[in-house]
Amino acid sequence: MTEQTRLANLDTERLFVYTGTNERIRLSVRALVTVSIWRHFMGDTEKLSKRQQAILEYIGQYAQRHNRPPTIREIGEAVDISSTSVVTYNLNKLVEKDLVSREREVSRGLSLTNKAREKFNMARESVQSALMRIPIKGQIVAGEPINVGNDTFETFDEEDVVEVASSMLPKQQKDLFALRVSGESMIDAMVNDGDIVVMKQQQTAHNGDMVAVWLNSSDTTTLKYFFREDGRVRLQPANPQMKPIFVDADDVTVQGKVVMVLRQTP
Repeated sequence: MTEQTRLANLDTERLFVYTGTNERIRLSVRALVTVSIWRHFMGDTEKLSKRQQAILEYIGQYAQRHNRPPTIREIGEAVDISSTSVVTYNLNKLVEKDLVSREREVSRGLSLTNKAREKFNMARESVQSALMRIPIKGQIVAGEPINVGNDTFETFDEEDVVEVASSMLPKQQKDLFALRVSGESMIDAMVNDGDIVVMKQQQTAHNGDMVAVWLNSSDTTTLKYFFREDGRVRLQPANPQMKPIFVDADDVTVQGKVVMVLRQTP
């Protein structure tokens, strides 16, 4: 993979996730980015311990999903605290900081205070500006080129998108689109079957760029490394089990260059 290609290793620090369905992509990325910004607000202003941050995050996210607060036992299971007394101790600290209110005789008597909600809303608003929606325009084959009928990828629903932290994208963020990868010809470049590649739409390529290309004579498309050699183009797979494809330069139309890979989780 070239230096210009960024790989999103699916962890909470990089703020990316792909779970196989479009809806879960959006919800999971939003949750991770919100958590990151929430921690920034709370860690800097409230001096919370990691356990207290985790408990506060869980209460807010649980209430948002279920329209009710969690129980103390549910909190303990979620943040990996086996003792309910330890959960209670940290909840009391959050009450002292005016971040959580608690009705002690009620099973689900927890709620975020107005102070905590304001901070959570600030984090959520920051998410809107931190994320960029990129349309998933279709599928690209990382293997033998296949016939797709035309030279566009407009085969998926308009609402099929992936959301990516803007800070992880190239400075020039116009003309970005995403494609689902099918095949294993690029596995040594850490692009696996089922992954999503974020592309910058362009019609030119430098040697070594990973690109989506349209082969005019056969009406096929494929994802490969691009090399110009003596008037021809070599489309090089990143898999020692597969051979390169040699075509006339006039037969190749570059459709986009890979700028990021989103890894599919098991």
